[in-house]
Amino acid sequence: MIEPLGVILAGGQATRMGGGDKGLLPLGRGSILSHVIDRLEPQVAGLALNANGDPARFSTLNLPVIADSINGFAGPLSGVLAGLDWAANRGASHIVTAAADTPFFPCDLVPRLVLAAEIADTHIALAATPGGRHPTFGLWPVSLRDDLRAALHDGLRKVVLWTDKHGCGMAEFPDDVAFFNVNTPDDLAKAEAML
Repeated sequence: MIEPLGVILAGGQATRMGGGDKGLLPLGRGSILSHVIDRLEPQVAGLALNANGDPARFSTLNLPVIADSINGFAGPLSGVLAGLDWAANRGASHIVTAAADTPFFPCDLVPRLVLAAEIADTHIALAATPGGRHPTFGLWPVSLRDDLRAALHDGLRKVVLWTDKHGCGMAEFPDDVAFFNVNTPDDLAKAEAML
């Protein structure tokens, strides 16, 4: 049975929110990020945050902060690679990633991703809803980290181009709202109402 580590992807630049760490914006009694942690932590064997810049700004979270090893904001796959390298150093076989700006994702995300990979007989699985795939929510094998590193160094940035190359299971969820992400101030107001 796969017992993945969890990695929250917070390495983006949040340009539509005016920059900064949108995961640290207040939501309800906590922050966007605290809601993500509360949902992912019970589902995984350990948890880290992928973020670039000064890790001290996340010190109150009591999580390891791992930076991208690929320079220049190479997108979510760079965060996946950072997570895979972190997991490899801990002897784990897989990670599950979740986006730092998506506070309502399903509380059964991890077991459904693991099951989707097993059913499809693949090493990778992504979350999907009727609205499409959610490639920042995935199960990733440590065994493919060198392949991913090479692809990123060759300029690959689109998650699904890499996952499709290796075969990818789909964990189907019925509700697009569960993967609502906060990109703008209006989205933050909607998230507050959704609480």
